[in-house]
Amino acid sequence: MFRAFTLVPLGLATAAPAAAELAQPVRAMIDAAIATGDEAKVRTVVELAKATYPADGAEIDTLHKVFLDAKAEEKRLAEEMRLENVRQAGLLDNWRGRGELGASRATGNSEYIGLAAALNLTRQGIDWKHQLRARADYQQDRGVTSREKYFAAYEPQYRMGSDVFAYGLLQIESDRFQGYDGRYALSAGVGYQALKTPGLNLALKAGPALRYTDYTSGELDTRLAGLLGLDFDWTITDGVKLTQDTNLVAETGGAATVIFDSRNTTLALVTGLEARITGKLSTRLSYAVDYQSDPQPGKIGTDTLSRVTFVYGF
Repeated sequence: MFRAFTLVPLGLATAAPAAAELAQPVRAMIDAAIATGDEAKVRTVVELAKATYPADGAEIDTLHKVFLDAKAEEKRLAEEMRLENVRQAGLLDNWRGRGELGASRATGNSEYIGLAAALNLTRQGIDWKHQLRARADYQQDRGVTSREKYFAAYEPQYRMGSDVFAYGLLQIESDRFQGYDGRYALSAGVGYQALKTPGLNLALKAGPALRYTDYTSGELDTRLAGLLGLDFDWTITDGVKLTQDTNLVAETGGAATVIFDSRNTTLALVTGLEARITGKLSTRLSYAVDYQSDPQPGKIGTDTLSRVTFVYGF
């Protein structure tokens, strides 16, 4: 009995057909995008590569996943380093701030000089946030002082949850043209982070307050009060071309604080529009309203102030 044999070329009987490797131009294109480290750019290139070479989708996805995993690990390590630096920082470390300055002078039929200055400092910790704010407005008309207002505040905040925080506030003001040499407020309460996105930030707070006022008449007044506060920032646009080599970033930002007691309610409202000139230098147009429901005799209850200033961030 004879058996039939079929001759098969060596190697083909035991090996399955090998999958074709990703085309070199496609791999080079993806590698070039990955080298930039830009996740959006890599995602766009990967989508185009998969649309052009659908049979190689699995290998393209693998390359994309390796890149995303590496970026995630890089961010995790950077966040760990940041938190460790915050834990090790001294009392005077990690403060960021903004200085604001504007001045005006006129001669001729009207002679006056004016000065507006402000300083904001913030220290962001893991659970604690500290804010220091100071502002001064001064104007002299024909040698006579016509405006002299000073303000300073310190506000610590403790984060109790992702959106809830506790706050404390010590606030000092002086405005003898409104009828007081010194007005001091001490408050503590809770706040809520209503909105927090890259372009919009809104925080609300409320609590009891103690207010002490030293009037220019010599009268002293201490009262229990309540405080309502609002802080907001809104980036309108980014990357609007102002000149060939200067970008404009327009932002609105402001704060409103209401302190009310049985005698007097005060409202401090500041709204501003800010345009970035360079990385750290901006111009700011602001409008401030100071309202007193029960001003001193002979005084007007509402003061407004418009300012154009330069702002430097550090």
